[in-house]
This record gives sequence, structure tokens and C-alpha cells, in this order.
Amino acid sequence: MSRATFAANDAEQSETTHDAGRAIDVWVDLASPSHPFFFKALTDSLTNVKTTVTVREKTETVPLARQVGYEFQTLGKDYENPHLRKLGIPLRTAQLAVKAPKADVALSSRNAMCVLAAKARGMPSIHFTDNDICAYVDGLKAEELYHRLEAQATHNVVPEAFQSEVLTERGADPDSVHTYSGYKEDVYVAAFDPDPTFLDELPFDSEEFIVVRPEALSATYVDANGSLVPDILAGAVERGVNVVYLPREENDRSFADGLPAERIYIPDNPLSGLELSWHARCVLTGSGTMAREAARMETPAVSFFPSTRISVDRALIDAGEIFHSRDAEDILDYVTSISDRDAHPDRTRARRVRREVADLTADLLNERVN
Repeated sequence: MSRATFAANDAEQSETTHDAGRAIDVWVDLASPSHPFFFKALTDSLTNVKTTVTVREKTETVPLARQVGYEFQTLGKDYENPHLRKLGIPLRTAQLAVKAPKADVALSSRNAMCVLAAKARGMPSIHFTDNDICAYVDGLKAEELYHRLEAQATHNVVPEAFQSEVLTERGADPDSVHTYSGYKEDVYVAAFDPDPTFLDELPFDSEEFIVVRPEALSATYVDANGSLVPDILAGAVERGVNVVYLPREENDRSFADGLPAERIYIPDNPLSGLELSWHARCVLTGSGTMAREAARMETPAVSFFPSTRISVDRALIDAGEIFHSRDAEDILDYVTSISDRDAHPDRTRARRVRREVADLTADLLNERVN
């Protein structure tokens, strides 16, 4: 398993602080697999803070929190059964309200559990989000309520591309909404330190490859009759393109049936998505996160997401940073048109955004403590 590494002393790291003499006690709650990378990069950019971390058991969230170097307490879990999942959220909220650490401020991302627990303890909260769509399926009252509760944080921090009125419609005070230029992926892309030996883990004779990740067809926010992946994989083989294929679910593996293993590589163990994005010729995904990660490190990115796209994805597509299509041939034509100059990653822009987000966070921390 390849590990994404983060620069501990980045020369461009923000030197943020606050006026008080003592350190600010910050509680960070990690509820999903993307959170460890984001919050580790953010908290490492802040000075004079003391961080205490809690983690929910959800897919790889716990091992990823350990991988980035956090010490933490595990509280609550996510359940695969949809009925148990509805019970798991209020149960974990109650656990956090009782067992969460004492702190000056709570930090979370897309996490109503932490926001509510902080309120119950009289603690201000800073909430980061970039998702302005609840779900594709109408009538999911529980999910709508969850997003409305997220918006009740003391402060909501969102990208400029985010439709801020969504938060106010969910009950947020307009003065609680703060924006930054860039995207949340910039924060941890900026802190990423690529491993020059990563390519040794791949079986291809050539160093050139693309990454393919399927749509999340079972998710409530996806409306699709089927996947484009079988056609994309078959077309890549026909064009002599190497593919690192990352199935979401066991059934997704069948999309590669009958295709040559020397062209389509399915890793036995998880590989770092950031390493893949850094070294790939192009990243193709049926969801948003990997496309945004690749785009913000200036690696060519393709989205074949089948449903209504959140505002940050629309902004990146409109800016030409992500190519979007639901036509496999168009996607493969785009992939083969990529030049060596196009496939040249860089983190300079992401570092500027991370400094801005760190400075904004520090200002909000100061406001709550001083």
C-alpha cells in the first residue's frame, strides 16, 4: 500500500497565530475518509494550537487518520445497513456530546454530528463544506435535515464557487458564511509530498497510465442506468493505454472481465489517490473528489459523473480544469489528445489557497478565543 506523505515543514506554510498567550484548544472530528488529509494539512498550517482528534469508523477513515500522523480517539461508526445508518448518526452525536474533548473550538467537514455536539457543550464550531446538493432522490427528509443541521455551525467556510445562499436557506446566518478562492482539495494537495518510487508499485512496462474510478451507482445522489466504465476500459485497451482501475464495489470488478491484465491493473491493496493523480497521465472518475484532486495539482482530469453536479464541479468544468462527458469515445479522444506539457503536475496554486484557508481559519479561531 502506497502512503501519501505530507511535508512537515513546507517553506510556504502559513505562519498563523493568535494574540493570546496560551494555545487554542481545537477539537477536530473526522467522519469520512477525505477528512484526515484535509484537516492534517490545515492544522499543520496553524501555530499555537493544540489539537485533539476524534474519528468515526467509516471505510478507511481510521487507518487514514493514523497514516497522516494523528493521535485520536475512535467514537462511533457508520453502518452499511441504511436503517442502522439512520440510527448511527444520532447515536454518535450523543456519544460526541458526552465524550468529546474539552476545547475552545470544534472543526469539522460535512459533519452535523460534530456541529450538534459542540452546540450541546456550548462550544463554537467551524464547519467546512463544498456540497450544495443534498441528494438526487427527492424526499430524503433525513438527509435534508442532516444538511440543515450542518449549517447551524458558528462559522461555515466554503469555496467561492459554492452557492452560499444554500447555507442561508438551510438556516445559516449570512454573517457566518466565509469564502475562499480555490477548493478544499487545494489544502491537502499543497501539503502532499510525492513519492518518486511510487511507479515501482505498478506493473506497466511504460510509466504512462491513466486512472479509472467508477460511478457510485448505489449512492442516493446518483441517477444512472448503467456505468460507462466497461466502454472506457475496452476503449483504452484498443488504444494501447495502460489503466489503473479502482473498483468501488466488488461488482465493479466485472467491468474488466476479459480484458488483458497487462493493460488493466486492479491493485490488491489500496493505493494513494494523490500519488496516482500526481503520476497519472489523466484521472477519470464517475464522482467528484478524485477529479478535483487531480485538477488542483494540474493533472488532466475527466468527470463522467451522471447526475446534477455540485457548484464546485461545475465551476471547474466551466474553467476547463475538468473535462466532463457521458460519452466514452469523447472521453478517450480527450485522453489521447493530452500532451506531455498538459500532464505536468504542480502545487504552486494549491499552496496559495492553503495559506488563504489557514489564515481565514486562524482569524476565526482568534475571534472565538480573544
